[in-house]
Amino acid sequence: MKFQAHPLVVWRFSDGKAGHDNQSQGLADALGRLRPVEMITLEPLPAVVALSVLLGRPRAVWRDLPNPDLILGAGHRTHLSLLAARRMRDGKVIVLMRPTLPLFLFDLCLIPAHDAPPTRPNVQITRGALNRIQPSTTLNASRGLLLIGGPSVHFSWDSAGLYQKIAAIITATPAMQWTLTTSRRTPPDFLEHLDCGERCAVIPVTETGPDWLPAQLAQAGQVWVTADSVSMVYEALTSGAAVGVLDVPRKRSSRISRGLEQLAVEGWVIFFSDGSRTHAWRRPPETFNEAERSARWIIDRWFA
Repeated sequence: MKFQAHPLVVWRFSDGKAGHDNQSQGLADALGRLRPVEMITLEPLPAVVALSVLLGRPRAVWRDLPNPDLILGAGHRTHLSLLAARRMRDGKVIVLMRPTLPLFLFDLCLIPAHDAPPTRPNVQITRGALNRIQPSTTLNASRGLLLIGGPSVHFSWDSAGLYQKIAAIITATPAMQWTLTTSRRTPPDFLEHLDCGERCAVIPVTETGPDWLPAQLAQAGQVWVTADSVSMVYEALTSGAAVGVLDVPRKRSSRISRGLEQLAVEGWVIFFSDGSRTHAWRRPPETFNEAERSARWIIDRWFA
């Protein structure tokens, strides 16, 4: 009879922010592909309650839940709850970011390389933030995707310049059908003046649901992403598509821009400004799946 490992009980704390949930859910999903997992999603405790637990004052929370093997969270609001859960019920605490609290408090910190994490036994460096996308076996060389972000802390904006880049890409790929979507940061008037022709379907972010982008990334053989939308760059890489970065004005050199530049140096992406936009380029040189790589490391370290 084949041995069946008992399900790992995973408590995943969610602060309700889509970007943070994408990271922690991505890791939980990857763990579930390697081992049976019972996942329980929880809201963070109010800070005063979490602190009282950490100070040794038990509270009536989580009493009916099975003890966790792993406790996951992304987002600063989850940090105290992660530690409180371990204090009350044991389990390994994994934080998916560079925490504001001291690193030694956590059993494992999964920190993107662009955040310049220190070398510590409990720190694993990832290439970007984890996500829920899986490498696709259905990529179509005749389908392309344009992902448009907006002004951010690190980047300003140039709609006119983007119109020119989008037109050049579509003109240079006459055999491709393109889909363009926006983000919640995209300036409201961006689509008003966009004319990308008949081979480009425009789907505003307001008309997309949570499963829309994963479905598109499972099909698009070529993806262009504005430089401000770094999480989407990593999602597109994970799908296995050929990924290009649409330059937008940056306010200053930052960890985000340096991270994108390193991806280009390593051959994962190209920038529109490097002159390679007029012809097809290769897909990523190898499988890019940081959620699965992290999950395998966790299983091998604690549950092999």
